Amino acid sequence: MQDAVQKEILKAFFLVLKPMARILLRFGVSYKDFNEIVKTAFVDVASADYGIRGRPTNISRVAVMTGMTRKEVRRIRDSLNSGEEVVSVRYAPLMTLIRNWYVDDEFLDEAGQPATLPFSGRKRSFEALAKRSGGDVPPGAIRTELKRVGAVEENEDGSLTLVNRTFLPAEAHDNLVGTLVHTAYPMMANMAHNTNPDAPSYTMPNKTAYSREILVSDVPRLRRICADRVRAFAEAIDDVFASYEAVKDPDAEFSDEPTACLHVATFYYEDLASVASDAHKKQKGASGA
Repeated sequence: MQDAVQKEILKAFFLVLKPMARILLRFGVSYKDFNEIVKTAFVDVASADYGIRGRPTNISRVAVMTGMTRKEVRRIRDSLNSGEEVVSVRYAPLMTLIRNWYVDDEFLDEAGQPATLPFSGRKRSFEALAKRSGGDVPPGAIRTELKRVGAVEENEDGSLTLVNRTFLPAEAHDNLVGTLVHTAYPMMANMAHNTNPDAPSYTMPNKTAYSREILVSDVPRLRRICADRVRAFAEAIDDVFASYEAVKDPDAEFSDEPTACLHVATFYYEDLASVASDAHKKQKGASGA
């Protein structure tokens, strides 16, 4: 029975891995490189999640669980313990600035929307916003990049107006990394939590709308409808998060309270390839009858 369950899980992961392989090959990442990061993930999780009394799992047990040799486990553990960063999870500076423009009261107008800001000034200016958002990139360079990607417009008096809440990074790999970190990772972590019998009693929401009965001629129309609704939903949730976020004030009573990272993701996908494959099979079956 257990073997049958594992086979079904592996079949499902085969489907998940196909688009991953497509992405990796597109960016010139070999199986050897991917295999190394997979082994590192297995050792990291096995070491952290299966220890006794808060201690990391010993090397022998990790080797048994992962199917690796003790030598290989030790090598990977030493690499992890040395502080080598495998993945850096962070927001891009431009996205941090735009988010602060939506959240920080200092940069909002009377209607609670991002205000048009003068470029210079110690307070309530684009320079102040850039400084508040961290980083050492000059405000002028940030302005140039935001204008280039269509996120802000510069007015005749030099003030700046935020016109686009989201934008695609200039480089395809930046967009890919951001999507993996902030969409694919939390989605998989959601499934890991919901299938863990030892996890807290609550279940994380995970809902998907699905249909295989849509006429191909209706796909472009539904694509536009879904894009609009996904965007509206994401912005509505972002507004809820923004209303709960506190501007980091060192004098506030809650300044030492820990913070949590929340993710809500929704997306659209169409699999016309499978539709074409089904049509081809039906045509082939009809011709062979």
